Amino acid sequence: MDTMTLWHISGWGFAALALATLLVGFSKTAVNGANTVSLAVFAAVLPARASTGVLLPLLLCGDVLAVATYRRHAHWPTLWRLFPAAAAGVVAGTLFLLWADDGMVRTSIGAILLLMAGITVWRRRTGERAAEPGAVTTRAGRARARSYGVLGGFTTMVANAGGPVMSLYLLSAGFRKLGFLGTSAFFYLIVNLTKVPFSAGLGLIDGRSLLLDAALAGFVVGGALLGKWAVHKIDQRLFEQLVIAATVLGALQLLLR
Repeated sequence: MDTMTLWHISGWGFAALALATLLVGFSKTAVNGANTVSLAVFAAVLPARASTGVLLPLLLCGDVLAVATYRRHAHWPTLWRLFPAAAAGVVAGTLFLLWADDGMVRTSIGAILLLMAGITVWRRRTGERAAEPGAVTTRAGRARARSYGVLGGFTTMVANAGGPVMSLYLLSAGFRKLGFLGTSAFFYLIVNLTKVPFSAGLGLIDGRSLLLDAALAGFVVGGALLGKWAVHKIDQRLFEQLVIAATVLGALQLLLR
């Protein structure tokens, strides 16, 4: 069956999806959070709710490649703190999707991302940084980890837009570049695997979506290889600026559509 005919996708539409998929792979191995641009492209070319089901397997493909690349740099104490809160966020996101329309989803996620970006910039300017990666032993630090975990799970469930939320948390926790990428790689591999049965149950993943995923999967690999090459050429300050810029851009695209 012809994938493009099945989804009524034009040649230009498929090219846009291919470039967006390339960015998915790049974001997983270089600038995490940049795939919010991909989310906006997929939602523009495909039906908005259906686009999340198409994008999820492609994100999982990128997650596997990121884990294979940065597995030695993951900070597991941070991951164990985040997983329970993220699971709660995934459940809350599933319930939200049962009654929210596309406009409510876009507005909610965009507002959350802009708020998180603003908080992160404010903390950086006032010098509030963790003493070392994952050092959130205070009550306030643990509460912040839980808050970001819930928001990350919620936003990734409703719009595959959790990357910027967790990017902002890991930056605020003082992670350097490779630790950032290794920790986020494992976090999203596990969280995205958890989302699969929920997405299938909501009808967001089906034969049509998987057929299109098969046609696009190669672009994830290409983007991941490009990101692996580029990440060593990006210094830490530029890396953090790119993550925050990608977050703001993705949020504005969601709010202004």
